[in-house]
Amino acid sequence: MVRSALILGCGYTGQRVARFLLARGWRVAATTRSPERLADLGKRGAEVLRFEALEDARWHLPASGASVLLSIPTVNHEGALSEPTAHAIAALAGRPRHVIYLSTTGVYGATRNVDETTPAAPATERQRLRVAAEQAVRECPSPSLVLRPAAIYGPHRGVHAAMRAGRFKLAQGDRERYVSRIHVDDLALIVGVAMERGLEGVYPVADEEPAPSSEIARFCSKLLGLTIPECVPSEQLSETRRSDRRVDGTAVLRRLGLELQFPTYREGIQASLAAESGR
Repeated sequence: MVRSALILGCGYTGQRVARFLLARGWRVAATTRSPERLADLGKRGAEVLRFEALEDARWHLPASGASVLLSIPTVNHEGALSEPTAHAIAALAGRPRHVIYLSTTGVYGATRNVDETTPAAPATERQRLRVAAEQAVRECPSPSLVLRPAAIYGPHRGVHAAMRAGRFKLAQGDRERYVSRIHVDDLALIVGVAMERGLEGVYPVADEEPAPSSEIARFCSKLLGLTIPECVPSEQLSETRRSDRRVDGTAVLRRLGLELQFPTYREGIQASLAAESGR
């Protein structure tokens, strides 16, 4: 029997999950606001559907018996933050076999040391909306899994990409500001295997080595031949860049029997640069 998956919000991570599942013989439907962006998935055999969660909750998406990945971020809608996840759940026709929601470690707020036992402690509106989305997923009638990834990076995304574009800044006093992250291919592997096995629960996801942003910037500067980014007051950085958090993501790996391909930023950034250059 061919298993089916529905990916709601098939962006940077979702596309890699789709390719993982297609390679393993799954039937995949993927939604996006811009179907032309998923032309490659269409060529690989995926069904590409246009869907705008805030507008199309009345739609009935093909979810009966399917495994569903919800990967739609919080958005700014008509001048206010909005969380589309509950709208997306409302659009599911039939009972899904399993639902996975990609949340964020941002839900831990100011908590500095995080593992699978750490409760959410949202401190901002965006974080509270994410926690509400998690709750909506956990309350849906299907078995569910909430994954809370640390900063997702990979080819064309992350510190190395922002430094090359001249967009990356460090916070003043940043030397002790720790950041956890996860390579997008490792995250896609975790999602794909969790979907295959129907894993339930709530887990943070991160690589094995939290590091100060300044350390990662120095590593990238040597690889790219760039100067260290300037330091600015932390309030000039985005909300996600102001955290100081070390995340232990080993629990979900133990449950799934997986090892990371990129256990630290060193392997991951070098692999990202190689992928960008076609090596």
